Amino acid sequence: MDIESIRSYCLLFPHATEDIQWGNNLLFRVAGKMFAIVDMDTPPSRLSFKCTSEEYAELIEMEGIIPAPYLARYNWVTLARLDALEAPEIKRFIRNSYDMVFAKLSKKVKRQLGQP
Repeated sequence: MDIESIRSYCLLFPHATEDIQWGNNLLFRVAGKMFAIVDMDTPPSRLSFKCTSEEYAELIEMEGIIPAPYLARYNWVTLARLDALEAPEIKRFIRNSYDMVFAKLSKKVKRQLGQP
C-alpha cells in the first residue's frame, strides 16, 4: 500500500478525520482519538496502528515491524516500511484499530456522533 491508498481507506470510516501533527505525521482520528499514523518524514514512510495485545506480541516478532515509539505501551506497532505486510492485512489491522478506538469512546461522544 502507498500513503494515498492508506489515506483513502482511513477516510472511509464513519467520522474519521485527518490532520498533520508533530512535523510531517498524518494522523487519522475518530472523535479526536488516533487510530492510525503515517510518518511521512522518514523514507520509507511508516505506518503505526493500535492492535490487541496478542497481535502486538506476534507482529513485533516479524521483520519490518517494531513497537511504535511512545505508543507501544498501548499496543501500537509501526510498520518500518509499508510493504512489511500485504495490503489486505494492513487494511484489516487499520479497521481493527479504528474499531478498538471507537469502542472506547464514551456513550456521550457516540451519541454526539449519531451512534446508538
